[in-house]
Amino acid sequence: MNTLKDLFLLDPDVHFLNHGSFGATPRPVFTVYQEWQRRLERQPVRFIVTELADYMAEARQVFGDYVNATADDLVFIPNATFGVNVVARSLALGPGDGVLATNHEYGACDNTWHFLSSKYGFTYASQPITMPTTTPEAMVDAVWQGVTAQTRVIFLSHITSATAVTFPVAAICARAREAGILTVVDGAHAPGQISLDMAAIGADFYTGNAHKWLCAPKGAAFLYARPEVQSLIEPLVVGWGWGEDRTFTFGSDFLDYLQWLGTTDPAAYLSVPAAIQFQAKHNWTAVRQQCHALLRQALERVTALTGQEPMYSSDDFYHQMAIVPLPTVDVSQLKQRLLDEFNVEIPVIDWHGRHFIRISVQGYNTPADLDALIDGLQTLLPQVAANPSRSF
Repeated sequence: MNTLKDLFLLDPDVHFLNHGSFGATPRPVFTVYQEWQRRLERQPVRFIVTELADYMAEARQVFGDYVNATADDLVFIPNATFGVNVVARSLALGPGDGVLATNHEYGACDNTWHFLSSKYGFTYASQPITMPTTTPEAMVDAVWQGVTAQTRVIFLSHITSATAVTFPVAAICARAREAGILTVVDGAHAPGQISLDMAAIGADFYTGNAHKWLCAPKGAAFLYARPEVQSLIEPLVVGWGWGEDRTFTFGSDFLDYLQWLGTTDPAAYLSVPAAIQFQAKHNWTAVRQQCHALLRQALERVTALTGQEPMYSSDDFYHQMAIVPLPTVDVSQLKQRLLDEFNVEIPVIDWHGRHFIRISVQGYNTPADLDALIDGLQTLLPQVAANPSRSF
């Protein structure tokens, strides 16, 4: 019996193998979240005008300790895509400048850079990184093949959404620093899934979600900026945190520009310490190891079923989320029928013309969830495959 499963609000009838999309919040953390909302509603003026700055500072301090960053070097934001927009819109890029990414990046963030490149005239290039993975050193070299004399920024995911592969971001950031290239890391899937150390990673800008693998309430994310580059950041929303005569202040341009967005609900941000405390209480390092072991077994079972080649050369390239290649299938039909007929909530992905299933294993998952997935694939793959004569 998985006791952690009882601590989450998820539908017990659903085999939820899609934590990577939006996360899930434990009951104790959700209770703290609602308590913060009630405190705000009891005296909104006092809470926002008098108390909020101190509450936010305390929450940032706890989170800063969690990711080894000074509290004033990070700011809470709604989601990682928001963070990418803040940085991308702040950098003074134009004709003759280049931004280098990979072909593994998240679609919404890809859209951000494409939109701005078409508006301001800089180039946005996507360097192909092939899978299966080989070695971290080979991945660094593969990224660097896309660097040109015009490259001003390297943008890449820490753990990718589409392929769930972990990039060697520290090595890439170090090499970029030597070359005078700014680095922007999309760490949407990193907090809570792996240990984070902002100083060791060395990114100029790093944004990540607390509402995914850290299990904070929806709408809790962060943007970190090294002190040396914080002056580059401009407010995405201009409000009371900008100008010489600021009505409210959190203590620096970086914080004021991004923390004061008008009237918002800060409860998700203020609940991040509760999420950290929840995972510490339940020995989350061990939980992550157990999830990884269960995921490894799932990958072996699915590849044995499909006969497809694994996407990772070693366990080091994935953690609690991974993809498994499928034969060519009707992607939308397979996803829907897994849910409708087997109660399995899981994404089926079309990535550059190949089809994959992405499995997330969180602390509430059990072997029964993976058994349901295997049963569903055994039944459905012959029915949704492009080549129905294929034996599974």
